[in-house]
Amino acid sequence: MTEVVLEVRDLTVEFRSGGAWHAAVRGVDLAIARNETLAIVGESGSGKSVTALAVMGLVPPHNGRIAPGSSIRLEDRELVGLSERSMDKVRGDRVAMIFQEPMTALNPTMTVGEQVAESVRAHRGLAPAAAWKEAERVLDLVKVPSARRRMTDYPHQFSGGMRQRVMIAMALACQPEVLLADEPTTALDVTIQAQVLSLIEDLKREYGLGVLFITHNLGVVALIADRVAVMYAGEIVETARAEDLFHEPRHPYTEALLSSMPRVDRDIGELQPIQGNVPSIRDIGPGCAFAPRCALAQERCRSERPSLAATADGRALRCWVRGSLP
Repeated sequence: MTEVVLEVRDLTVEFRSGGAWHAAVRGVDLAIARNETLAIVGESGSGKSVTALAVMGLVPPHNGRIAPGSSIRLEDRELVGLSERSMDKVRGDRVAMIFQEPMTALNPTMTVGEQVAESVRAHRGLAPAAAWKEAERVLDLVKVPSARRRMTDYPHQFSGGMRQRVMIAMALACQPEVLLADEPTTALDVTIQAQVLSLIEDLKREYGLGVLFITHNLGVVALIADRVAVMYAGEIVETARAEDLFHEPRHPYTEALLSSMPRVDRDIGELQPIQGNVPSIRDIGPGCAFAPRCALAQERCRSERPSLAATADGRALRCWVRGSLP
Protein backbone atom coordinates (compact mmCIF):
# COMPACT_ATOMS: atom_id res chain seq x y z
CA MET A 1 0.00 0.00 0.00
CA THR A 2 1.15 3.55 -0.72
CA GLU A 3 1.15 6.28 1.93
CA VAL A 4 -1.51 5.49 4.53
CA VAL A 5 -3.52 8.55 5.51
CA LEU A 6 -6.09 6.96 7.86
CA GLU A 7 -5.53 3.88 10.01
CA VAL A 8 -8.13 2.34 12.30
CA ARG A 9 -7.00 -0.34 14.74
CA ASP A 10 -9.12 -2.49 17.06
CA LEU A 11 -12.00 0.00 16.96
CA THR A 12 -14.83 -0.92 19.30
CA VAL A 13 -17.87 1.34 19.65
CA GLU A 14 -20.38 0.59 22.40
CA PHE A 15 -23.91 1.78 23.13
CA ARG A 16 -25.84 1.58 26.36
CA SER A 17 -28.99 -0.53 26.12
CA GLY A 18 -31.02 -2.21 28.83
CA GLY A 19 -28.66 -0.97 31.54
CA ALA A 20 -25.51 -2.46 29.96
CA TRP A 21 -22.94 -1.59 27.30
CA HIS A 22 -23.12 -3.52 24.02
CA ALA A 23 -20.65 -3.31 21.11
CA ALA A 24 -22.10 -2.19 17.77
CA VAL A 25 -18.62 -2.15 16.19
CA ARG A 26 -16.20 -4.82 17.37
CA GLY A 27 -12.45 -4.74 16.82
CA VAL A 28 -12.48 -3.12 13.37
CA ASP A 29 -9.15 -2.69 11.53
CA LEU A 30 -8.98 -0.48 8.42
CA ALA A 31 -6.32 1.42 6.50
CA ILE A 32 -6.83 3.90 3.66
CA ALA A 33 -4.09 5.26 1.42
CA ARG A 34 -4.03 8.50 -0.52
CA ASN A 35 -5.82 8.33 -3.87
CA GLU A 36 -7.59 5.13 -2.80
CA THR A 37 -11.26 4.26 -2.30
CA LEU A 38 -12.06 1.68 0.35
CA ALA A 39 -15.71 0.61 0.26
CA ILE A 40 -17.45 -0.80 3.33
CA VAL A 41 -20.42 -2.97 2.43
CA GLY A 42 -22.97 -4.94 4.41
CA GLU A 43 -26.62 -5.07 5.38
CA SER A 44 -28.30 -2.37 7.42
CA GLY A 45 -27.25 -2.72 11.04
CA SER A 46 -23.80 -4.09 10.27
CA GLY A 47 -21.96 -1.10 11.77
CA LYS A 48 -20.89 0.77 8.63
CA SER A 49 -22.20 4.23 9.56
CA VAL A 50 -21.19 3.88 13.22
CA THR A 51 -17.61 3.26 12.07
CA ALA A 52 -17.65 6.50 10.07
CA LEU A 53 -19.20 8.46 12.95
CA ALA A 54 -16.44 7.17 15.24
CA VAL A 55 -13.78 8.42 12.83
CA MET A 56 -15.48 11.84 12.81
CA GLY A 57 -15.76 11.90 16.61
CA LEU A 58 -19.56 12.00 16.38
CA VAL A 59 -20.54 9.02 18.56
CA PRO A 60 -23.33 10.46 20.78
CA PRO A 61 -21.78 10.79 24.26
CA HIS A 62 -25.06 10.38 26.19
CA ASN A 63 -25.40 6.71 25.24
CA GLY A 64 -22.31 5.78 23.21
CA ARG A 65 -18.55 5.55 23.62
CA ILE A 66 -15.38 4.40 21.90
CA ALA A 67 -13.93 1.63 24.04
CA PRO A 68 -10.41 1.82 25.53
CA GLY A 69 -7.73 0.31 23.31
CA SER A 70 -9.30 1.65 20.11
CA SER A 71 -7.09 3.69 17.80
CA ILE A 72 -7.91 6.05 14.93
CA ARG A 73 -4.80 7.66 13.45
CA LEU A 74 -4.88 10.42 10.86
CA GLU A 75 -1.35 10.23 9.50
CA ASP A 76 0.70 10.74 12.68
CA ARG A 77 -2.10 12.06 14.91
CA GLU A 78 -4.23 9.94 17.24
CA LEU A 79 -7.87 11.06 17.16
CA VAL A 80 -9.28 8.88 19.94
CA GLY A 81 -9.25 10.86 23.15
CA LEU A 82 -9.00 14.32 21.56
CA SER A 83 -11.03 17.05 23.23
CA GLU A 84 -14.10 18.30 21.39
CA ARG A 85 -12.31 21.59 20.71
CA SER A 86 -9.34 19.80 19.15
CA MET A 87 -11.62 17.50 17.16
CA ASP A 88 -13.49 20.52 15.78
CA LYS A 89 -10.25 21.59 14.11
CA VAL A 90 -9.88 18.17 12.47
CA ARG A 91 -13.52 17.58 11.55
CA GLY A 92 -14.41 19.27 8.28
CA ASP A 93 -10.80 20.34 7.74
CA ARG A 94 -8.57 17.25 7.52
CA VAL A 95 -11.42 14.72 7.59
CA ALA A 96 -14.75 15.52 5.94
CA MET A 97 -17.99 13.60 5.61
CA ILE A 98 -20.81 13.47 3.09
CA PHE A 99 -23.85 12.43 5.08
CA GLN A 100 -26.45 9.93 3.95
CA GLU A 101 -29.48 12.09 3.19
CA PRO A 102 -28.96 15.18 1.00
CA MET A 103 -32.60 16.21 1.36
CA THR A 104 -32.28 16.95 5.09
CA ALA A 105 -28.55 17.44 5.75
CA LEU A 106 -28.51 21.08 4.64
CA ASN A 107 -29.79 23.93 6.81
CA PRO A 108 -33.05 25.15 5.22
CA THR A 109 -32.71 28.64 6.75
CA MET A 110 -29.34 29.46 5.16
CA THR A 111 -28.46 29.99 1.52
CA VAL A 112 -26.25 27.41 -0.15
CA GLY A 113 -23.44 29.95 -0.48
CA GLU A 114 -23.59 30.82 3.22
CA GLN A 115 -23.33 27.17 4.23
CA VAL A 116 -20.26 26.46 2.10
CA ALA A 117 -18.60 29.75 3.03
CA GLU A 118 -19.18 29.09 6.74
CA SER A 119 -17.00 25.98 6.57
CA VAL A 120 -14.25 27.88 4.76
CA ARG A 121 -14.28 30.71 7.32
CA ALA A 122 -14.22 28.30 10.26
CA HIS A 123 -11.29 26.19 9.10
CA ARG A 124 -9.24 28.40 6.79
CA GLY A 125 -9.67 31.74 8.54
CA LEU A 126 -10.67 33.64 5.41
CA ALA A 127 -12.44 36.97 5.53
CA PRO A 128 -16.15 36.85 4.59
CA ALA A 129 -15.60 38.17 1.05
CA ALA A 130 -12.76 35.74 0.37
CA ALA A 131 -14.74 32.84 1.85
CA TRP A 132 -17.69 33.69 -0.37
CA LYS A 133 -15.47 33.69 -3.44
CA GLU A 134 -13.93 30.36 -2.44
CA ALA A 135 -17.40 28.87 -1.90
CA GLU A 136 -18.33 29.92 -5.41
CA ARG A 137 -15.17 28.29 -6.75
CA VAL A 138 -15.91 25.00 -5.00
CA LEU A 139 -19.53 24.94 -6.17
CA ASP A 140 -18.29 25.48 -9.69
CA LEU A 141 -15.74 22.68 -9.16
CA VAL A 142 -18.51 20.19 -8.32
CA LYS A 143 -20.37 21.31 -11.45
CA VAL A 144 -23.28 23.22 -9.97
CA PRO A 145 -24.61 25.10 -13.03
CA SER A 146 -24.48 28.90 -12.78
CA ALA A 147 -22.71 28.63 -9.43
CA ARG A 148 -22.42 32.39 -8.90
CA ARG A 149 -26.15 32.95 -9.36
CA ARG A 150 -27.18 29.94 -7.30
CA MET A 151 -25.07 30.93 -4.29
CA THR A 152 -28.02 32.93 -2.97
CA ASP A 153 -30.55 30.13 -3.44
CA TYR A 154 -31.87 28.03 -0.55
CA PRO A 155 -31.66 24.20 -0.39
CA HIS A 156 -35.35 23.74 -1.28
CA GLN A 157 -34.62 25.38 -4.63
CA PHE A 158 -32.18 22.59 -5.54
CA SER A 159 -32.94 19.10 -6.81
CA GLY A 160 -31.72 16.06 -4.90
CA GLY A 161 -28.70 15.65 -7.17
CA MET A 162 -27.75 19.32 -6.84
CA ARG A 163 -28.10 19.17 -3.05
CA GLN A 164 -25.71 16.23 -3.03
CA ARG A 165 -23.24 18.29 -5.06
CA VAL A 166 -23.54 21.04 -2.46
CA MET A 167 -22.80 18.48 0.27
CA ILE A 168 -19.71 17.38 -1.64
CA ALA A 169 -18.65 21.01 -2.07
CA MET A 170 -18.95 21.59 1.70
CA ALA A 171 -16.88 18.48 2.36
CA LEU A 172 -14.15 19.51 -0.08
CA ALA A 173 -14.08 23.23 0.70
CA CYS A 174 -11.11 22.88 3.06
CA GLN A 175 -9.26 20.29 0.92
CA PRO A 176 -9.35 17.40 3.43
CA GLU A 177 -7.04 14.40 3.34
CA VAL A 178 -9.84 11.89 4.00
CA LEU A 179 -13.40 11.92 2.67
CA LEU A 180 -16.05 9.75 4.32
CA ALA A 181 -19.04 9.16 2.04
CA ASP A 182 -21.99 7.53 3.81
CA GLU A 183 -24.46 6.27 1.19
CA PRO A 184 -23.97 9.46 -0.86
CA THR A 185 -26.22 8.28 -3.70
CA THR A 186 -29.24 7.33 -1.56
CA ALA A 187 -32.57 8.46 -3.06
CA LEU A 188 -30.94 9.62 -6.31
CA ASP A 189 -31.99 8.23 -9.68
CA VAL A 190 -29.43 6.15 -11.58
CA THR A 191 -28.38 8.94 -13.94
CA ILE A 192 -27.65 11.41 -11.13
CA GLN A 193 -26.07 8.59 -9.11
CA ALA A 194 -23.59 7.93 -11.91
CA GLN A 195 -22.75 11.64 -12.11
CA VAL A 196 -22.12 11.88 -8.35
CA LEU A 197 -19.90 8.77 -8.37
CA SER A 198 -17.91 10.11 -11.31
CA LEU A 199 -17.51 13.45 -9.54
CA ILE A 200 -16.16 11.82 -6.36
CA GLU A 201 -13.72 9.75 -8.42
CA ASP A 202 -12.48 12.80 -10.33
CA LEU A 203 -12.01 14.84 -7.15
CA LYS A 204 -10.22 11.94 -5.46
CA ARG A 205 -7.64 11.84 -8.22
CA GLU A 206 -7.29 15.63 -8.36
CA TYR A 207 -6.72 16.07 -4.61
CA GLY A 208 -5.16 12.70 -3.74
CA LEU A 209 -7.94 11.95 -1.25
CA GLY A 210 -8.32 8.79 0.73
CA VAL A 211 -12.02 7.88 0.40
CA LEU A 212 -14.04 5.67 2.75
CA PHE A 213 -17.21 4.85 0.81
CA ILE A 214 -20.09 3.29 2.77
CA THR A 215 -22.84 1.53 0.87
CA HIS A 216 -25.01 -1.57 0.66
CA ASN A 217 -25.14 -1.29 -3.15
CA LEU A 218 -22.63 -3.74 -4.59
CA GLY A 219 -23.15 -2.31 -8.06
CA VAL A 220 -21.81 1.02 -6.84
CA VAL A 221 -18.85 -0.77 -5.22
CA ALA A 222 -17.92 -2.37 -8.54
CA LEU A 223 -17.79 1.08 -10.14
CA ILE A 224 -15.83 3.05 -7.57
CA ALA A 225 -13.86 0.88 -5.10
CA ASP A 226 -10.20 -0.10 -5.16
CA ARG A 227 -10.59 -2.34 -2.10
CA VAL A 228 -13.63 -3.65 -0.24
CA ALA A 229 -14.25 -4.42 3.43
CA VAL A 230 -17.33 -6.55 4.12
CA MET A 231 -18.97 -5.93 7.51
CA TYR A 232 -21.38 -8.11 9.40
CA ALA A 233 -22.71 -7.58 12.93
CA GLY A 234 -20.08 -4.95 13.73
CA GLU A 235 -17.09 -6.90 12.41
CA ILE A 236 -15.01 -6.96 9.26
CA VAL A 237 -15.44 -10.48 7.86
CA GLU A 238 -13.48 -10.08 4.62
CA THR A 239 -11.25 -7.55 2.87
CA ALA A 240 -9.95 -7.87 -0.67
CA ARG A 241 -9.25 -5.95 -3.83
CA ALA A 242 -12.57 -5.14 -5.50
CA GLU A 243 -11.95 -7.25 -8.60
CA ASP A 244 -10.88 -10.24 -6.49
CA LEU A 245 -13.93 -9.99 -4.25
CA PHE A 246 -16.37 -9.99 -7.16
CA HIS A 247 -14.50 -12.71 -9.06
CA GLU A 248 -14.12 -15.04 -6.07
CA PRO A 249 -15.93 -14.15 -2.83
CA ARG A 250 -14.38 -16.15 -0.01
CA HIS A 251 -16.43 -15.58 3.14
CA PRO A 252 -19.87 -17.26 3.15
CA TYR A 253 -21.51 -13.92 3.96
CA THR A 254 -19.79 -12.18 1.03
CA GLU A 255 -20.86 -15.04 -1.20
CA ALA A 256 -24.45 -14.71 0.04
CA LEU A 257 -24.46 -10.94 -0.56
CA LEU A 258 -23.35 -11.38 -4.16
CA SER A 259 -25.87 -14.17 -4.74
CA SER A 260 -28.69 -11.90 -3.53
CA MET A 261 -27.72 -9.02 -5.82
CA PRO A 262 -29.82 -8.51 -9.00
CA ARG A 263 -27.78 -8.81 -12.20
CA VAL A 264 -28.64 -8.15 -15.84
CA ASP A 265 -27.06 -11.44 -16.94
CA ARG A 266 -29.34 -13.75 -14.96
CA ASP A 267 -33.02 -14.32 -14.34
CA ILE A 268 -34.72 -12.82 -11.30
CA GLY A 269 -35.60 -16.34 -10.19
CA GLU A 270 -31.91 -17.06 -9.63
CA LEU A 271 -31.67 -14.58 -6.75
CA GLN A 272 -30.93 -16.25 -3.42
CA PRO A 273 -32.03 -14.09 -0.48
CA ILE A 274 -30.10 -14.46 2.78
CA GLN A 275 -32.32 -16.15 5.32
CA GLY A 276 -32.75 -14.50 8.72
CA ASN A 277 -31.61 -11.08 9.92
CA VAL A 278 -28.53 -9.34 11.27
CA PRO A 279 -28.55 -9.95 15.05
CA SER A 280 -29.06 -7.02 17.39
CA ILE A 281 -26.08 -5.90 19.43
CA ARG A 282 -27.69 -7.55 22.48
CA ASP A 283 -28.03 -10.96 20.85
CA ILE A 284 -24.58 -11.75 19.41
CA GLY A 285 -23.34 -15.12 20.62
CA PRO A 286 -19.80 -16.23 21.50
CA GLY A 287 -18.99 -17.71 18.08
CA CYS A 288 -19.12 -16.39 14.53
CA ALA A 289 -21.96 -13.87 14.30
CA PHE A 290 -22.97 -15.20 10.88
CA ALA A 291 -23.15 -18.84 12.02
CA PRO A 292 -26.94 -18.89 12.62
CA ARG A 293 -27.48 -17.95 8.94
CA CYS A 294 -24.57 -19.85 7.39
CA ALA A 295 -25.09 -23.13 5.52
CA LEU A 296 -21.44 -24.08 6.13
CA ALA A 297 -21.46 -23.52 9.90
CA GLN A 298 -19.80 -26.13 12.08
CA GLU A 299 -19.88 -26.62 15.85
CA ARG A 300 -16.71 -24.55 16.28
CA CYS A 301 -18.32 -21.68 14.38
CA ARG A 302 -21.10 -21.49 16.97
CA SER A 303 -18.88 -21.61 20.03
CA GLU A 304 -15.64 -19.83 19.13
CA ARG A 305 -15.18 -16.43 17.51
CA PRO A 306 -12.79 -16.51 14.52
CA SER A 307 -10.15 -13.81 14.14
CA LEU A 308 -9.56 -11.76 11.01
CA ALA A 309 -6.54 -13.48 9.48
CA ALA A 310 -4.43 -12.60 6.45
CA THR A 311 -4.46 -15.09 3.58
CA ALA A 312 -1.72 -16.02 1.14
CA ASP A 313 -3.35 -14.04 -1.69
CA GLY A 314 -3.44 -10.74 0.21
CA ARG A 315 -6.95 -10.89 1.61
CA ALA A 316 -8.13 -10.91 5.20
CA LEU A 317 -10.80 -13.41 6.23
CA ARG A 318 -12.78 -14.13 9.40
CA CYS A 319 -13.97 -17.72 8.92
CA TRP A 320 -13.15 -21.13 10.42
CA VAL A 321 -14.34 -23.02 7.34
CA ARG A 322 -12.90 -20.91 4.51
CA GLY A 323 -9.97 -19.36 6.34
CA SER A 324 -7.61 -22.23 5.50
CA LEU A 325 -8.11 -21.87 1.74
CA PRO A 326 -5.14 -20.44 -0.23
